[in-house]
Amino acid sequence: MRKIISSTYITLDGVIDNPVWTAPYFDEEAGAVAASQTAAADALLMGRHTYDGFAATWPKMDESDPRTGAAYFNSVQKYVASTTLTEPEWNNTEVLQGDLVEAVTRLKAQDGGDILMYGYGVVTHTLLKAGLLDEVRFWIHPVFQGGPTFSSALSDVTTTLELADTRVMKSGVIIATYRPADA
Repeated sequence: MRKIISSTYITLDGVIDNPVWTAPYFDEEAGAVAASQTAAADALLMGRHTYDGFAATWPKMDESDPRTGAAYFNSVQKYVASTTLTEPEWNNTEVLQGDLVEAVTRLKAQDGGDILMYGYGVVTHTLLKAGLLDEVRFWIHPVFQGGPTFSSALSDVTTTLELADTRVMKSGVIIATYRPADA
């Protein structure tokens, strides 16, 4: 069974939206960790908001430069949970139809690598609540940003996670990996 892994950039004060503040911290070490995540994943899963941001960015990036990751993001299979997107323009994109939990349960049952998610929104929240999320990796950045916080998205979820791994980067970023405690 495939694993679903959420990889989320977050500030010390819990902001996850529009992570432009990550740029100074995305060094060679962070790039190596990100590359190992994508190497293990043969699919991306995202909500409409993340899809719109990624689809506007990745196709414009230089695929010949392996440091950008553009070749991976533009070629990998992408699944989008949306009730409004009908004809995605970004290649290898499939819009999940019907009930999200049922659709993702079918994806997990297929053969293949990890299914990687970025950010944290309605889709991740729904999968965590349904017990379908296998791992959450928080990339905690030493930044106070101000604005809407991660906790506002968790208002009706009670889930206990256990620490699976911690990695402290030279830049000060901490990658804390958690799994559901009952897994």
